[in-house]
Amino acid sequence: MHEVSYQGEIRLTRYLDDAGNPLADMPAWACGETPWVGYYQQMVLARQFDTRAISLQRTGQLGTYASLLGAEAIDVVCASLMQAEDVLVPYYRNHAMQMIRGTPMAQLLLYWGGDERGSAAPEMHRDLPNAVPIATQCLHACGVATALKLRNEHQAVLTMIGDGGTSKGDFLEAINVAGAWQLPVVFIINNNQWAISVPRSKQCIAPTLAQKALGAGIRGEQVDGNDAVALHDVVGQALERARAGKGPTLIEALSYRLSDHTTADDATRYRPADELKAAWTRDPVARLRNWLHRQALWDEVREQSWLAEARQLVEAAITVYQATPPQGVDELYNHLYAECPAELAEQREQAQTRQQRRQQGGADHE
Repeated sequence: MHEVSYQGEIRLTRYLDDAGNPLADMPAWACGETPWVGYYQQMVLARQFDTRAISLQRTGQLGTYASLLGAEAIDVVCASLMQAEDVLVPYYRNHAMQMIRGTPMAQLLLYWGGDERGSAAPEMHRDLPNAVPIATQCLHACGVATALKLRNEHQAVLTMIGDGGTSKGDFLEAINVAGAWQLPVVFIINNNQWAISVPRSKQCIAPTLAQKALGAGIRGEQVDGNDAVALHDVVGQALERARAGKGPTLIEALSYRLSDHTTADDATRYRPADELKAAWTRDPVARLRNWLHRQALWDEVREQSWLAEARQLVEAAITVYQATPPQGVDELYNHLYAECPAELAEQREQAQTRQQRRQQGGADHE
């Protein structure tokens, strides 16, 4: 005799089609200008920042940079729904989230310019800096969420990961402990279909990545990551559950990486051009703009006005970034140990001496 020990399902939430048309009657909470116009403005601002950051990198004024192109809706909606005392544990493609959470654009540019002050802006408050090692941020998020639970703080932790990162042990360990300890954490998978040069089809044979949540005993679901309305619904509910002590959620947001993996990558070497062309028809920015136009909540006059303002904001940040003096050589040593070891202290003194000589125009013969 056989019995069914467990049955589970993964639901996909979507409200708007690729062109921004409602798939059915929209719920009452989706009516009106708020928060949709704000979401759209932040998405446009994020894209302007992205465009200029790539230009800076191409002209040697910024280091290797990871574009957000195609995932603006995910970042903007998630960050906008977080409360001030919630905690963001980002990975390296969450610039828009950090901007909305209060980190100045100039600080983000410092980070990508190789200046560690970009990892510790005062405006970050309890948010963590970028995680570059793949999937480690998920375990960090669980650590933060554990602290919140032990302190009886009713806040949520939100962390994001790419589709490729879900194959790492760190991710699987994180969702397992989140379920076992019922932590107030929301995991967002930005399934942009490419783990650098490895397509989603070769990354995992399961029909969804969200179903990995089932093995951890937590809620798992999919959402159209190009649909701001759907994201608002799904992510908002997940954050509310976390704050109310109802445990973690894993959300797979379906999107597409419209850019190279980073500015050090050339996606034309592995990604079909027709696939990229088709993905542009699902552009989240155009989709939300079309929906706003259909409701007479946005028009070309407002579009051009906001584009001009967004460009000014980005250019102002670039001016601040370029005018920021470089860090002193001390910063290479000051944050490695609580008490600097003698050998490092000696190296620091030597480095300071060399820097002083260079500043005075003297030769460095050591």
